[in-house]
Amino acid sequence: GFVPLYNGLDLRGWKQVKGNRGHWEAGNWILKYDGESSAEGEDVHLWTEKEYGDFVLMVDWRQPREPVPEEVPVILPDGTQAKDRDGNDQSVEILDAGDSGIYLRGSSKCQVNIWNWPVGSGEIWGYRVDKDLPEEVRRAATPMLCADNAPGEWNRFIITAIDDKVTVELNGKTVIKEARLPGMPEKGAIALQHHGDHIQFANIYIKEL
Repeated sequence: GFVPLYNGLDLRGWKQVKGNRGHWEAGNWILKYDGESSAEGEDVHLWTEKEYGDFVLMVDWRQPREPVPEEVPVILPDGTQAKDRDGNDQSVEILDAGDSGIYLRGSSKCQVNIWNWPVGSGEIWGYRVDKDLPEEVRRAATPMLCADNAPGEWNRFIITAIDDKVTVELNGKTVIKEARLPGMPEKGAIALQHHGDHIQFANIYIKEL
């Protein structure tokens, strides 16, 4: 029941705007982005032409950029940032190869994150950091474990969205399990996120439920 969202040859099925041309590009089976789109607003991301409700989405992704040292926050299982004994935010040095993500149902708040933070990829950023939401919602939007491969290696998401709940598998491990996302749209386009960094995608398939 899966159908391809990316055919490996061109960007048919994806919205094309002037500022994205030459930046989001089909390169054989790899969909490449150089991080330099000049499109405005939400058009800077690469959006599907079709909208989706309930689905299972498979996406392979890779960060091709050479990683560099960077200080990033330490995120606790409840989604908050760790503090030291003096109450200051804790951070840790990592090798960072950039940032991206996948927007679900037309919503940047429903973003399944791609990055190198110790908490791991797959977190649902807009819900984890929203302090107006109940703790159980923010906790469910925080990865249960880090399942990322090393920067430069390929990773695979399998993202399931049913009603207002999202499950994320990363490299065969469940990192988000049926996270309830209050206010999640019932239907919308899917986007590959611009974050100013090089990112590559491949094997993008979707099964509507």
